[in-house]
Order: sequence, then C-alpha cells, then structure tokens
Amino acid sequence: MLIREEIEERESRNFSEFAAFSSKTKGRKIPEKECDFRAAYQRDRDKILHCRSFRRLKHKTQVFISPVGDHFRTRLTHTLEVSQIARTIARALRLNEDLTEAISLGHDLGHTPFGHAGEAVLDEILKKYYGSSFFHNEQSVRVVEVIERDGKGLNLCWEVIDGIKNHTPDDPLPVTLEGQVVRLADRIAFLRHDIEDAIVAGVLINDDLPKEHMQVLGENILDRIVRSIIMNSINKNSIQMDEKVQIAMDGLYNFMYKKVYTNPTAKKEEAKVPELLQRLFRQYHYDLEFQKGFKEEEQLQHTIDFIAGMTDRYAIQKFQELFVPDEWRNTIDPC
Repeated sequence: MLIREEIEERESRNFSEFAAFSSKTKGRKIPEKECDFRAAYQRDRDKILHCRSFRRLKHKTQVFISPVGDHFRTRLTHTLEVSQIARTIARALRLNEDLTEAISLGHDLGHTPFGHAGEAVLDEILKKYYGSSFFHNEQSVRVVEVIERDGKGLNLCWEVIDGIKNHTPDDPLPVTLEGQVVRLADRIAFLRHDIEDAIVAGVLINDDLPKEHMQVLGENILDRIVRSIIMNSINKNSIQMDEKVQIAMDGLYNFMYKKVYTNPTAKKEEAKVPELLQRLFRQYHYDLEFQKGFKEEEQLQHTIDFIAGMTDRYAIQKFQELFVPDEWRNTIDPC
C-alpha cells in the first residue's frame, strides 16, 4: 500500500462523517497523476505554500499601511494565524486538516497592496470606467487558477477553490465544513490581532473595549470563541457558536470598525492610496511596452493583475520612480 493510500485509509477511520475525504475530492480541472506520499489536499497546501504570491504577502498591509515596527501584523502573518485557528478547530471536529490549511493559506493571495483600501481603489476604477468590480477573494481564485506558474495556474482541487472563493461574509457558505471553518477563522483572527495591533499603535487602550462584550469573551478572546465553535459544532453538519458569543463577537467587530478600521489616526495614510494606485493604473494600462503581446481585450485584466499583485513597498517604489523627481547628479568629470 502506498503512503498516500495509508493516509486516505486513516482518514476513513478517524474523520467525522461530515469531513471532506481526500479520496473523494471532486478533483482538478486538469487530471494529475496521484502522488505516492501525499493526499490530494496535502499537495494543494504545498503548491500554495511554495508559490510566489504567498511570499509577497509578507509585504502587504493587514491594517496599518507598510508598518515599520517588527511586531505589527502583515497579510502573511494574518494568513498564518488564520491557518492556526482553523486547524485547531478542524482537528477538534475531526475534519480534514490538510484541506483546512490549504484554504487558509490561499484565501488572501489575491489581496491588493494597502489592504482593503487598495481593494476599494481597484473596485472604484473598474466600476467607474469599465462597468465591472474587483473582489480580493475572486482575485485569489484567479491567482491560483491562472496567474501562478507563469500563467498555468496551480491546478488545485475543487474543494480548495470553493473555500478560497467563498471565504468572505458576502459570499455563499463554502460547500465543505473545512471551508466554513476557515471563513470563521479569518474573522476571528483579524478581530483578535487587530485589537492587539491597535493597542500597540496607541489607537486603543484596553479600557476602550466595550465591557458588555468583553464580559462574555473574557481576557482570552481567541480561546473563548474557538471553544464555543468546537463545543457547538461537534458531530454536526454545520459550524456554529453559541448565541451569546456570536452577539459579543459581532458587537466587538462593530466597535473595531468604528474605532480602528475607520479611525483617522490609524488610517491617515490611506488617504494617499487612491492617488498612488490610480496613477500607477493609468501609467501601466496605457503603456504600449507594458501591454506588448496582449490583445486589446486582455489589457485591462493584465493591468489589474499587475497592480493587485504588488506589495506595498513595490507600489511605493514604482510610484517614486515614475512620478517623484530624483536628484540630478553631475556625472561628468569637470577635469
């Protein structure tokens, strides 16, 4: 028996009946020879982990734009925290941890520079001039299906794609419980770590947090919410938490939206993002050399892919190169 087959056999013995079994995946768009040592979702996890888009997350904004301090979260550390939370829940519920991890690691690959501020700018450009929209979850799917591996895509399993596509609250629930776990873990992660970062940044102090919600969630918000999810989801074909915790979590999110996510101090640099990204968009979209080799109907998507794939610091660097005059230096020897 191959090691992969042993893994699949252990899944059939140990997983919940509601788990997504590797041997029962709906498969890939392009059939691949099975790996001798890894199950299907393990392979997908590895493909995502080793792709270039994943590495770029380390220089993309989570909350604070291009943070200088070593301890502020970036999109990469957020992704890793989502993965940890989701895997803890999945393991406790006897779900497929490999699928959970693959979705977690891939869910934000399509995020823009400067976080949701950058996403809003690209969305505004597309709506205003082209009658379409930009959503980072859909761009994440495009990254893994089209952009990575020099346009060949990663050829991931259907269940991974579904989890990535539907990880935001505005989308339908993911089909698998693993995808539903990641969707909740994403919200839990940014709620918990954004509070911590906001306190470190001096935007909040502990006493600012709403007492009625903190009395429910306690000092360890993460533990309280995760415990509630596990205890209310064991042996069920749904992922849920008790009503008190759900209300407290939603209330705390609304507080964070008002006090941090739209806070003038925390978000003062975001006012510069529209001008920066709009000018970069125009520069590249109408650059004949940049668009060389692309048909007219492909050029808009080419520009969007390029801008969305930028890190914060790369976008700033290109803006400075293109639009900020450099010092002139006399390179001619007067002698």
